[in-house]
Amino acid sequence: MKILRHNRIIRFVHWTTALSIFILIFTGIGQMPVYKRYNVDQVPGLGWSSDFLITVNIHYIAAAVLVFVSMYYLTYLIGTRRLDILPRKGDVKESIQIFASMVGLAKEPENGKYLAEQRLAFAVTATSVLMLIITGVIKVYKNLPGVDVSASLVFWSAQIHNLFTFVLLLSIIIHLLAFLVRDNRPLVPSMFTGQIDKAYVEKRHKLWLAQLQDEGILPLQHKGDETEELVIPNEL
Repeated sequence: MKILRHNRIIRFVHWTTALSIFILIFTGIGQMPVYKRYNVDQVPGLGWSSDFLITVNIHYIAAAVLVFVSMYYLTYLIGTRRLDILPRKGDVKESIQIFASMVGLAKEPENGKYLAEQRLAFAVTATSVLMLIITGVIKVYKNLPGVDVSASLVFWSAQIHNLFTFVLLLSIIIHLLAFLVRDNRPLVPSMFTGQIDKAYVEKRHKLWLAQLQDEGILPLQHKGDETEELVIPNEL
C-alpha cells in the first residue's frame, strides 16, 4: 500500500529549487574565475563556462527562477497552512536522540511527517536562500546605472553572499549523505514518485499516520484487510 508523501507542487518546488541552486553555484564559481585556470572549459560542452558574460547572465536567470519558486512555495505554505516542515521547540534534542538511535544508544522518538533533523535542515536551507536572495539583490542593484552604493555595503554583501553559498553547499552535501543511512533510503523514491510504502510510515512516522487517520485521509486498517490501494492525501 502506498501513501502520497509529496504532492506535485512539493516535487515541482524541490526539483526546481535544486536545479536553480546547482546552476547558481556552478555559474557563481565560474565568475571568480577558476574554470579557465583549471581547464574546466576544455570539457566538451563546457566551453562557455569561462565566459564571464555568459555565466553572469545564466546566473541572473537562475536567480530569478529561485526567487520565483521561493515566493511560490511561501505562498503555498501560507495558503495551505501545511507548516509541518517548519522547525519547532525541542527539534535539536530530538535530532540528537534520532542520531543516537542509529548507533543503538537510544530509541528513536515517534515522528510526524518530517523528522526533527529534516525540519532543522529546512530552516538552514531556507535561511541560506533568503540571505542569498537579499545579498544578491544588493549586488545587482549596485550595478544599475546612476546607483551609488557605499563600499562597505558592497563589501559586506559580497562576503555574506559567499558565506551563505558555502553554508548552502555544505547543507546540500549533508542532505545527500543522510540518504546513505539505511533508515533514510526509502525516502529517496518519494521525491520522484511522491509515494512511500505504508509499512515504512507505520514504522517511522506513526504520528503522521495517526494524523492521516484522524483527518479521514487514510482509513483505519482493520485486521486481515490486505486491500492494496493508493492513498492520495490532497494531491493538488
